[in-house]
Amino acid sequence: MSTTPTQPPGAAPDAPGQASGHSRRWVMGAVGVLAAAAGAGVALKRFSPGAVDTANLAGFWDRSFPTPDGGTLALSSLRGQRLLLNFWATWCPPCVEEMPLLSAFYTQNKANGLHVLGLAVDKPAPVNQFLARAPVSFPVALAGMEGVDFSRTLGNEAGALPFSVLFGADGSIKQRKIGQLHAADLAAWNA
Repeated sequence: MSTTPTQPPGAAPDAPGQASGHSRRWVMGAVGVLAAAAGAGVALKRFSPGAVDTANLAGFWDRSFPTPDGGTLALSSLRGQRLLLNFWATWCPPCVEEMPLLSAFYTQNKANGLHVLGLAVDKPAPVNQFLARAPVSFPVALAGMEGVDFSRTLGNEAGALPFSVLFGADGSIKQRKIGQLHAADLAAWNA
């Protein structure tokens, strides 16, 4: 006794050479997976730090930035020390979210010679208001919108925020990340 598959009532039989409903679902699923993988690849490339122009890096330590309290912070004062430079802004939710983590990280590691500098890509008034509400343990300087261009010289081709760069005591770039830092990132960078 042989059985033939039954179709739902009112359904037309598959034409010869036409994929069955099950096959169509499988093909559509595979196309969806491939599209997602391609999108992830594009996003990964877009938000992966690019090459650093060593000529731009040579002048990096010569820069100075105003601080929210009216002073000036010269990057040369941090030369020869490990430095985690974080580009951020008050209008950037992931930036604001990572600030307490960066503050705790600095407090835990400053005795080991690690410095953290928050370079705000923002205007002074919002930065001062933010720091009054949520003080941090590390110094903050103001780069304004020119900070986006400055971050590009360090490989942030997309100009995205937050952007973090870890410099070794020799001044070389050890790590970079576009996007929010997490405790696991900082632990790995500090190892």
